[in-house]
Amino acid sequence: MDTTSITRSRTVPRVLCLIAAALLVAPALPARADPVTDGKTAFAVCSACHSVTGASRLGPPLNGVIGRKAGAVAGFNYSPAMKRASVVWDAATLEQYIANPQKAMPGNRMPFAGLQDETKRADIAAYLATLP
Repeated sequence: MDTTSITRSRTVPRVLCLIAAALLVAPALPARADPVTDGKTAFAVCSACHSVTGASRLGPPLNGVIGRKAGAVAGFNYSPAMKRASVVWDAATLEQYIANPQKAMPGNRMPFAGLQDETKRADIAAYLATLP
């Protein structure tokens, strides 16, 4: 046997043992449930101002928001910008708005800087889509 073969025969098992040890001690990644379940969890940030039960808070209720025209909840005091908007909410427009409300709709009153996590935005939209 030449020295290259001997070195390989000793190195491969060592590398495999190191990989196995790393996998055993590495923290487990949190499992993703499904977008709706994860969206319900991510919605906690929104729930400080929005309900999903039909009750207005600082913000309008978000149950039934998919397919609804922006600024259309009766009795809620929307900003002029929201009242003038021609947006009908769908997953894409919600995600864009949640990412940066002031950029998506300049002049709106929502005091939220935006949610940068694309997955969480999509999950929140998926969750809201399930609510009548």
